[in-house]
Amino acid sequence: MTQLILDHVYQHERERRNEPFLTQPIGQGEVVTFTWGETMDQARRMAAHLRAQGFEPGARIAMLAKNSAHFFMVDLAVWMAGGTTVAIFPTESAHNIAYVLEHSEARLLFVGKLDDWERQAPGVPATLPCIALPLAPDTGLERWDEIVARTEPLTGEPMRAADELALLLYTSGSTGQPKGVMQTFGSVSAAAQCIVEEMRHRFPEGTELRVLSYLPLAHCFERAWVECQAFVRGDMQVYFTDTAATFMQDLQRARPTLFISVPRLWTKFQQGVLAKMPAAQLDAMLDNPATAAAVGAKVLASLGLDQVKNAGSGSAPLPAELLVWYRRLGLNLFEGYGMTEDFAYSHGGDGDASLPGHVGRPYPGVQARLADDGEILVKSPGRMAGYYKQPELNAEAFTDDGFFHTGDLGVLNEQGVLRITGRKKELFKTAKGKYVAPVPIENLLNAHPMVELALVSGVGQATPYAVLVLDEALRPRLADPAVQAEAQASLTALLQQVNAQLASYEKLQFLVVASEPWSIENGCLTPTMKIKRSRIEAALEPHLPRWYEQPQAVIWA
Repeated sequence: MTQLILDHVYQHERERRNEPFLTQPIGQGEVVTFTWGETMDQARRMAAHLRAQGFEPGARIAMLAKNSAHFFMVDLAVWMAGGTTVAIFPTESAHNIAYVLEHSEARLLFVGKLDDWERQAPGVPATLPCIALPLAPDTGLERWDEIVARTEPLTGEPMRAADELALLLYTSGSTGQPKGVMQTFGSVSAAAQCIVEEMRHRFPEGTELRVLSYLPLAHCFERAWVECQAFVRGDMQVYFTDTAATFMQDLQRARPTLFISVPRLWTKFQQGVLAKMPAAQLDAMLDNPATAAAVGAKVLASLGLDQVKNAGSGSAPLPAELLVWYRRLGLNLFEGYGMTEDFAYSHGGDGDASLPGHVGRPYPGVQARLADDGEILVKSPGRMAGYYKQPELNAEAFTDDGFFHTGDLGVLNEQGVLRITGRKKELFKTAKGKYVAPVPIENLLNAHPMVELALVSGVGQATPYAVLVLDEALRPRLADPAVQAEAQASLTALLQQVNAQLASYEKLQFLVVASEPWSIENGCLTPTMKIKRSRIEAALEPHLPRWYEQPQAVIWA
């Protein structure tokens, strides 16, 4: 019989009891490291407490928390107690928190590390039992430490069936209300085991495997590739961050050997480097065989990435030029592709499949094909059981032979390596009747060092346009007329360079510089840093008639 995730956990509890597992900052530069034995002792005590509440089998237990060692412990406690975990993004609004708690029928909520609890608290029903994790804000709730101190640990090795729900993963809602993706112990275990096997040849037994957990664990990318890989593998040490302000120090402390991230952070790293060293100077040193290796190593060390043997990027397209830039530094960076619906286990690039602008081939155990319209269809070991309480969506989600409709469009090269060209729902039609895929054009714009984020639109217009958020370091300097004039010239040149690479019906009429950055807080980004297109387009719509009448190449909103 195939081992499920709790089988692996119990084995590590027996065999690795005194080995370090989770390293957690607790403030003022102090950290505490939990061994496998200490992790399981706390999880077992909380599991016994949850059992004592008399919840029904499979009860939904929610968690609103940033990443921490106790996030891992909650998952283990809920699973051992017979429940299903529902993690809520720690940046969610009170409205969305209320929606998820009601939709999932949560019976209890764990409240952990948060930056804005006062704003979020109104989304929690007064009748819902709550427990505060260590490092939680001052909530007045009963605390985790008090409960585990008075509760004897759950004994034995309680098991869960493969078809029982392990996780309800709510999507980040880039196109509307979040959907609850049901992942079973069977699908989670199969995907995690496959991830471990995929990484085994890169990190053989005995190789130090250190990761920094900072992408939201409420999202399946981090949950699968960090938490569940750690549960199955056992010899992976997981470090956590303290605050956003200490991120670079946390990275230096962890010195990860495996590092996964999203394109926005890869871009920010690059911009930070180029703010200290002009791009032309760095390029010259990297072009010189006598200095390239030492310079690349020094840059990576300054980022805390000098020990990284493998780095991955996911969640959104990574500009090809950015991938090439990191590889010139000596970083083994590859791009992957996966979805909540396949537990982030679908495609990856390694060796000859790791081509800039591509996301690789199907991982072992994954079947994939392209539909007649170019849609990517996937059958993965991490296949979801369906959308919670939305049977009408389940019927639409799969082909008759069990392949998931990803909604993404792609093409294959002669070697069978996949390149994603956009989302079916993101294609828009201009007034000339031509369909435009925004993502490839956005990637061209995002490759420019001045640009932090870009959105291409133009629904029903004669020609498309783009709106840009400029680099964080540049924005405060734009008050200087000379700096703004220089930026205007650079953006005008960027518009010409991008248009030279586009078909006539794709050419951008103008660039709009956003008046304020897009963020999770102002509703323009999802918790996983994806652009909320409809929100941004709706805000811009009243201005479009005036902008299209203006002949300028660059418009400052």
